[in-house]
Amino acid sequence: MNGSKRQACVVCAWRENCAKKFCVTDGGARCPDFSRDISIKVPDEEGDEAQ
Repeated sequence: MNGSKRQACVVCAWRENCAKKFCVTDGGARCPDFSRDISIKVPDEEGDEAQ
C-alpha cells in the first residue's frame, strides 16, 4: 500500500476545525471530508528507492 495515499486526520487540511475527528472510529481512513494538507510535504518515493 502506498503510504502517501493513506488518509489520516494528522495530514488532513481540515484537522484544526474538524468536528468528525473524535467520532470517526478508524482514525479518518474513510472520512468523506478528507483533503490532504498541501503544506505537508510528501517524501519522494522514487528518490528514496534510488538511494
